[in-house]
Amino acid sequence: MSRRGGFPGMGGKNMNNMMKQMQKMQEDLMKAQAEAEEKEFTVTVGGGAVEVVINGKRELQSITLDEMVVDPEDIEMLQDLILSAVNEAYRQAEEHMEKTMGKVTGGLNIPGL
Repeated sequence: MSRRGGFPGMGGKNMNNMMKQMQKMQEDLMKAQAEAEEKEFTVTVGGGAVEVVINGKRELQSITLDEMVVDPEDIEMLQDLILSAVNEAYRQAEEHMEKTMGKVTGGLNIPGL
């Protein structure tokens, strides 16, 4: 006894509706991702001594240093400030992307997932 259509109880209309919903979600995800990638994240540390800007694609756009923080006797502090600022900017970008994607997928109820 062979059945066509795959899953028992999933008639054509229900399957078509589900496919339409999945396509809409995919379109919404792509749109949300594109919008999130255009956003910029600016972080300053050390009281404004170091500023970094990254975009939603997690590409470093700029690093700005206050000349007061450039001390040849204390390069390690400057390196630490830059590292701290870059890592915080990446964290913010990642958090924003997760939040944005969660808005699109939050209501999805897929059995088995």
